[in-house]
Amino acid sequence: MMKKKKSKIFNFEFWGGIGGHMESDELNSPMTASYREIEEETGFKKDDIKNFRLEYILLEKNSGEIRQQYVYFGETKHMNFIPSDEGELFWVSKNELSGLYTSKVISSTIEHYLNNITNTDDIFVGTMMTSNEFNPEIQWSTIKETVDF
Repeated sequence: MMKKKKSKIFNFEFWGGIGGHMESDELNSPMTASYREIEEETGFKKDDIKNFRLEYILLEKNSGEIRQQYVYFGETKHMNFIPSDEGELFWVSKNELSGLYTSKVISSTIEHYLNNITNTDDIFVGTMMTSNEFNPEIQWSTIKETVDF
């Protein structure tokens, strides 16, 4: 996880994952963008990551735009990463994740992941619902294969 002092949006310390925006030539390949961001922020190359898979697609409306996040999981045996200009990197155990100060969408995703760890190929879609603006919630569903036209 990455500890950030602040961002373009928030002026306080918080935790987040490795990631960023897709470049124009990556719009049809979020996995390619993820590998690039991982290498830029950690120094890990594609071959350093095993079992890299899409687990979550998150959707939320923020400042009038629809934001979409792809959340991938993978494994590595490498423990050392390069310093990052984005923030300070730390290895965080699963039992410590829920105690980190993160955005509502990330904390909800972590909670969902920890409560639904499976060995399936399910991809979860989370949509931020704001029926109560002071306590937004994520509505979860899974993407299923199309079986009918």
